[in-house]
Amino acid sequence: MTDDYWHEPPTAGSELEHLTGALDRLRATFRWKTDGLDAAGLRTTIGTSPLTLGSLLKHLARAEDEMFTRKLSGAPVSPPWDTADWDADPDHDFTSAADDGPAELYAIWDGTVERSRQRLAEALAGGGLEQLVELAWPDGRRLSLRRLLCDLIEEYGRHTGHADLIREAVDGRVGEDPPADWRPPPVVS
Repeated sequence: MTDDYWHEPPTAGSELEHLTGALDRLRATFRWKTDGLDAAGLRTTIGTSPLTLGSLLKHLARAEDEMFTRKLSGAPVSPPWDTADWDADPDHDFTSAADDGPAELYAIWDGTVERSRQRLAEALAGGGLEQLVELAWPDGRRLSLRRLLCDLIEEYGRHTGHADLIREAVDGRVGEDPPADWRPPPVVS
């Protein structure tokens, strides 16, 4: 892989390389679509939808954390999800983003993705894609780690499309992939 295509999955890799590569490509594209905006840009809506780039950053951070904590191993979710009143506001991840500044939203997403990568690597080292995870259907059937990974890819696919449209409305940024010279900002701890 050349530096120009750092975000691309391998051309002929293993199943694991393709799944994690597809997820990382979507993460990179999503982060590029949300990158470098001020509060007004992160709060822009289009049409009648309340979705914003800020709410998508926060929602996908929650999806990452839920996937690689509670659903994967049964571990409790991380802050800020552990203290949210989900009964009072089931859409807390979406609605509360309007109260967060850009630095906080980017830090939540960037930090969560970094933790997700670590948790996924640990899980894969302990049993591969076939291993069953904590999440189970009501009849007791448990999902595989492969299924969790595919579900997160689906979630990113849906919301990266939303981010595409919103970002174009903010400042005209369009494109399928980040340009070759763009890199995700370093994670701030």
